[in-house]
Amino acid sequence: MADPLLALVSPFRRAIVGAFGDEHERADPALRRSDRADYQANVALALSKVVGGRPRDVAAEIVKHLDVSQMVERVEIAGPGFINLTLDAHFLSHSVTELAADSRLGVAPVAAPETVVIDYSSPNVAKEMHVGNLRSTIIGDALSRVLEDVGHRVIRQNHLGDWGTPFGMLIEHLLDLGTGAGAGPSITDLNAFYREARAKFDSDPAFADRARRRVVLLQSGDERTLAQWRVLVDASKRYFAAIYEALSVKLTESDIAGESLYNPMLPEIVAELEQKALTVVSDGALCVFPPGFPGRDNEPLPLIVRKQDGGYGYATTDLAAVRYRVATLGAQRIIYVVGAPQSQHLAMVFKTAQMAGWLVPPARAEHVAFGSVLGADRKMFKTRSGESVRLIDLLDEAKERALAIVTEKNPSLDETTRAAVARAVGIGAVKYADLSSDRIKDYMFDWSRMLAFDGNTAPYLQYAHARIGSIFRRGEVDASDLGPIALRAPAERALGLGILGFGTVVHEVAVTLQPHRLCTYLYELSTAFSAFYEACPVLKASTDSERQSRMALSRLTARVLAHGLDLLGIEVPERM
Repeated sequence: MADPLLALVSPFRRAIVGAFGDEHERADPALRRSDRADYQANVALALSKVVGGRPRDVAAEIVKHLDVSQMVERVEIAGPGFINLTLDAHFLSHSVTELAADSRLGVAPVAAPETVVIDYSSPNVAKEMHVGNLRSTIIGDALSRVLEDVGHRVIRQNHLGDWGTPFGMLIEHLLDLGTGAGAGPSITDLNAFYREARAKFDSDPAFADRARRRVVLLQSGDERTLAQWRVLVDASKRYFAAIYEALSVKLTESDIAGESLYNPMLPEIVAELEQKALTVVSDGALCVFPPGFPGRDNEPLPLIVRKQDGGYGYATTDLAAVRYRVATLGAQRIIYVVGAPQSQHLAMVFKTAQMAGWLVPPARAEHVAFGSVLGADRKMFKTRSGESVRLIDLLDEAKERALAIVTEKNPSLDETTRAAVARAVGIGAVKYADLSSDRIKDYMFDWSRMLAFDGNTAPYLQYAHARIGSIFRRGEVDASDLGPIALRAPAERALGLGILGFGTVVHEVAVTLQPHRLCTYLYELSTAFSAFYEACPVLKASTDSERQSRMALSRLTARVLAHGLDLLGIEVPERM
């Protein structure tokens, strides 16, 4: 069943054309939910500036031509020219009952599915993931789930930092210690190992020279060097897999497409840019100067595709990735979930790829930028010693804090259930705190706020779902054997209207790539359910039919909450 809000758009546009002519057939009715009625159309205020006349008179002309008798019970003009609409009670109840029978909960498949490549997470090999890796991983996972849900073919790409000059010093340090292929050091060893290798590189010129030579051997395919490199990569992959499992993130080893994948392509990328006369030698480096990117003194900024020493940098690898994703993976939409500081770099890469003919319609690239995670001091979130917070430590603390809260609230839960609920609540709280804020903004990491059981938090939404489960357990009702839904009380109507908007919101997120919109929707739906639960007795309804209807409405609410939270990568425990 379509969202009535969407179903009203076409009748409104026909009414506008009937009143003011064909030139206004694409006018936006500006429909939205309203506290004064079910919906409100604000089109008359904007249209009056185009056609002339008072907004109330324009609204009256639109209403005169408006045919919504099958859906709307009452149409009123209010204030300076608002058009208020109250849906027909039977139509609304029938719509919600239809939705309850829909396995997709109103999320219709897109008319034209696309192949969408989404680049996210992208940690560095031989380094532990830290809080700085959190946002890309969580946001990318949620967007992948949403895009799949509306019917797109989604290809996840985990662009690991698994190549380049740092591996010279890492491999050389491995060899110095007599560690290497077959030894399989743990990632914790590698994390400390990285710092040791860096300190040696910075302080020992002889070691630094050997490390640089080792880079040349790595890039030339020396088998002994590659064997040491694989030790680092394989150990890191095992560690990343454990983190993704802890986060309930849909990233697997098959999704890894690290920098090493593109290394063999880099010479031909540069050669093709040269053939197309897009390159310029500047200070000994080969550069592309995409238009529209001024630097200091308004001089054009270069995108360096081959360094002065003949090596390649991130820009060349990113260009190779664009070409590969379009030509080989068949991407029509490429999404980069990367921090906001990389905005200019990615924009220059996209522009250069367009100039080279690698990124042409229907293919396009989008940067899903995001801000930073801040501590209580509103500075970058770090440990007391000033180091980046290890992601595994953050997740462990989330579960520990959630376990204490769950134990206090429901001590009757057995140990196994309590641990599972704590994991769902703790990890869900961390993810939701990130996703519920506008991603482009920084947000403050606050344990007390994100683990609260009230307000716009994951525990609040999870508790709403668990509360509905308790209704069915107490009532000993078979959720699969419920009758039609009748929405009579105001709180029932408000909840039904909210449920009908689910599909629209999911599609909006698939287009805008703003998961906080789904979070806001789910929070408002949970709030509407709480109001319904307080105002409308369910198990003690006055009649059997009313009881069945309210049980069915509660069950439908739980399904929407569970599916919406799943799209965000958040589990919903049955008990809390």
